[in-house]
Amino acid sequence: MTLTSTPAPSVKGPRSGDDRASRRPAFLAGIGGQNISLIGALIVVLVLFGLLNDNYLSLSNMQVIAEAATITGLLAIVQTVVIICGGLDISVGSQVGVASVVSAMVFTTTGSGAFLGMAAAVGVGVLVGALNGLVIVYGRVNPTIATLAGLAAYKGLAQLLSDGRAQGYVLNDDMFIFLGRGKIAGLPVMVWILIVVAVTVHLLLKYTDIGRNLYAIGGNDTAARLAGISINKYLICVYTLIGVVAAVAGILLTARTGSGQPVSGSEGLELKAITAAALGGAALKGGKGGIGGTLLAVALLGCLENGLTVQGINTFWQNVAQGALLVIAVVIQQRRSGERAVGLPH
Repeated sequence: MTLTSTPAPSVKGPRSGDDRASRRPAFLAGIGGQNISLIGALIVVLVLFGLLNDNYLSLSNMQVIAEAATITGLLAIVQTVVIICGGLDISVGSQVGVASVVSAMVFTTTGSGAFLGMAAAVGVGVLVGALNGLVIVYGRVNPTIATLAGLAAYKGLAQLLSDGRAQGYVLNDDMFIFLGRGKIAGLPVMVWILIVVAVTVHLLLKYTDIGRNLYAIGGNDTAARLAGISINKYLICVYTLIGVVAAVAGILLTARTGSGQPVSGSEGLELKAITAAALGGAALKGGKGGIGGTLLAVALLGCLENGLTVQGINTFWQNVAQGALLVIAVVIQQRRSGERAVGLPH
């Protein structure tokens, strides 16, 4: 007797994210849903403010937006890296302030030229970044608490060094003038620095073992440890990298404003950097994110901020908008992850 089996009826359920992604056009799938949303929002902002103000889309104003977004972009890039590996750095704005003050004060007091001031700023960046990493790793302090302490401490240090006011004058030096106001192939030098850092970090994350290990640490630190990845070393190096890039941002702030700024120009940068990273798709739980999305988010925030300023809207509303965007980004992440709401049943 021959036994025949009847195939079980197929059950059609909701399409998974992978199924939906496979049905997208190839070029859209390559861009990613998060980035498509950012591009759409950026277009809306550009069109809206372009209609409200004839000069908004002018080449000169686009250059202003790019220069203003450079410092935020640098910090957002390294913030993305630390979020990918499951950390966070709230102290980046204060680190920028310390580096700005040190670069200007060393330059003006020694009379040895811009390079010594810049080297001193980078050295301080290495120290404060490594200190954050050591406190987090060996002090076993939560990254949010450790860098929140750093936010206050480094801000206080910058104010102590500068007596709470702008220090030095650097626009009598060709190097500072070149960094703050120079152009290469029609683009500001500051923007080129952002491009170089962005491309370097993107390649590091996407095509090297270091990048793969960072994603592994953020995705599942226990599995990463069992796989032989030295998590402590990676975390210390990442926070040191943040200090170096924050120092570069501080030097650019000095070059752009003409003097060392302990607070003005650096306060609030941590919120902008975290908001840009979250909007760009970096999961605050770690293991996910990319530089392309972060740069799109930086552009969106820069265009929105400039548009509000051009329209004469109270600058306090910019903080409201940034806070709202951060909440929206986190809500979207939670919805996509499928995690239940706090205190509510499954």
